[in-house]
Amino acid sequence: MEQKFPLPPFTLATAKVKIQAAEDGWNSQDPIKVSMAYTEDTEWRNRDQFINGRPEVQAFLKEKWRNERNYKLKKSYWAHNENRIAVRFEYEFQDENGQWFRAYGNENWEFDENGLMKKRYASINDLKINESDRRL
Repeated sequence: MEQKFPLPPFTLATAKVKIQAAEDGWNSQDPIKVSMAYTEDTEWRNRDQFINGRPEVQAFLKEKWRNERNYKLKKSYWAHNENRIAVRFEYEFQDENGQWFRAYGNENWEFDENGLMKKRYASINDLKINESDRRL
């Protein structure tokens, strides 16, 4: 059985460990590595897209990082309960024309008993920025 520690129920400390692991994973920009933190039948809502299962997650992330160059993400704790964590995040990237963006958002995560994320709901807004305005 696959397990991703820490396991629920989460404490403040273990929720923050889980958040840092997610940030590190996404900053690796490795779709397969990232997808392994999710259940095989994971359900996502990412902006206006609905993504189901690891193969769709991998395809989504591959395309995301092909289009979002020089990607850098920072996640921060918002709240948690037994098997759920809410985070705020921001990330910066460049599009294919060299325009920089900062994306702001919130995610709600639900985990199974093995510490794999089974649901991820993300609301995200993008803001054009100048390269001199980058923070990450």
